[in-house]
Amino acid sequence: MRGLSWPLYSLSSHSRQFHCTPRSYAAIRINQLLSRSPENVFELDTVEVNGRVRSVRRQKKWTFASIGDGTTLEPLQAIMTPEQAENISTGTGVELVGKWKASPYHESQSHELHVETLRIVAPVDSATYPMQKKTQVQGHSVEYLRSMPHMRVRQPFTQLLMEFQSACDYSFQKFFHKRGFVKTLTPILTSSDCEAGGETFSIKGPITKNEDGTFFKTQKHLTVSHQLELEALAQARDKVWSFSPTFRAEKSDTSRHLSEFYMLEAEQTYVHDKKEIMDLVENCLRSCVWMLWKSSGGKAIIYGKRSEGPGDEEAHGNLTKTLEARFNGLMEGGWPRITYSKAISLLESAAETFEHDPVWGGGLTSQHEHYIAATVGRGSPVFVTNYPKSIKPFYMLSTPAQPPDLGEMVENFDLLVPDVCELAGGSMRENNLETLVANMQEKGLLPQKTDGHLSDEDLGTYKDYVDLRRWGYVPSGGFGLGFNRLIMYLAGVPNIREVSLYPRTYGH
Repeated sequence: MRGLSWPLYSLSSHSRQFHCTPRSYAAIRINQLLSRSPENVFELDTVEVNGRVRSVRRQKKWTFASIGDGTTLEPLQAIMTPEQAENISTGTGVELVGKWKASPYHESQSHELHVETLRIVAPVDSATYPMQKKTQVQGHSVEYLRSMPHMRVRQPFTQLLMEFQSACDYSFQKFFHKRGFVKTLTPILTSSDCEAGGETFSIKGPITKNEDGTFFKTQKHLTVSHQLELEALAQARDKVWSFSPTFRAEKSDTSRHLSEFYMLEAEQTYVHDKKEIMDLVENCLRSCVWMLWKSSGGKAIIYGKRSEGPGDEEAHGNLTKTLEARFNGLMEGGWPRITYSKAISLLESAAETFEHDPVWGGGLTSQHEHYIAATVGRGSPVFVTNYPKSIKPFYMLSTPAQPPDLGEMVENFDLLVPDVCELAGGSMRENNLETLVANMQEKGLLPQKTDGHLSDEDLGTYKDYVDLRRWGYVPSGGFGLGFNRLIMYLAGVPNIREVSLYPRTYGH
């Protein structure tokens, strides 16, 4: 059947100079061609495909080349003459034009491209090219691939992750836009440590014979959160959000930590209960995951084969089941919500032995979070709420503990998911001026004054934040979500370094 009309190229066997008629159509993406089922037999007169050669198998009469363009884990099979394939090898960038015909071997691929003309647009030296045939899916070790991130992106699964992250980003934009949130551009350089944990990277200017590196009038840092700026913006426009890089100088060298990572953060005013913010988080993630579930990239992530070899069929099946469960857990409603005190009680009564015993008033370790996510959530995310005030940041709204002798708690929540643990966190914000200042003094962020008066100099870099309470602060709440961790969780990637182009971690 005549389907699409595509431009033809003339190929000279003696030269790499090619002549072509003006293009009337763009090249078709490989995932669009391969998405047809074997039962849907169709043939196109002429199609054009652009991509890189993943592997070449040469025979006497024909040469078979696997072509990828980053849109699918599965390559397209192109059939050409030995003369056409003389100068191609793994990694070569090519433009192919030919007939898209049904394959006699439907089990592997329903159709194949019978090449009529071929154009080499990016030749490579096959002797030195570092991404050899065994990386067709995921053959080289992750350590080897991390040593050359500029080339790792040519690996099929990494290419697919790029598309998956893009689709996830788009789903968030669509969600917040529909709900009247304004996307804002928040600064990366800041004067304040939002979390007050001291885990910030300091900024210096050039250090020369006559300069000591002082560039700004006061010390600046790479931000660990955009929350403080978002609070100010939300007081002007009731619903705001940002999606920006954040930085944390935490000396953690684990599979879940990066020193540079992306955070989705949102702030909403005229909110009086943290349940509204938890509902926002739940609806946001459910909407995002539902869009990914229906997308071609999402299906490729869940069902695409990432490796080929002995035993890989079973591993592929197990991974698919795990990812299906993760997607379904996020798409289902009614995520469990338990208090911190209830979580501690569950941990204390657990038959499992933990490296660190759960203690009321202490933080939850990753082991504790794993247990809660697995036993309480049973595949769904779990909200843990109302942590002790003593272990949480200064900006969280205080609330009386139950029973009262436990001290003050805060109106906050952490969202835990299986395996990855904490995925998001949020709270209501302290809106009382005196309480906020007292909190900051308790944390050592502001000085204790006998007369109770704090000057602008005393307030330092937190003056703007305090001023918000001084001049009409509308009750608000918000949350932050680790984007890299979300991608890691949904894509079934065991190490967060694999979802970052240039992973920055402690010591690396």
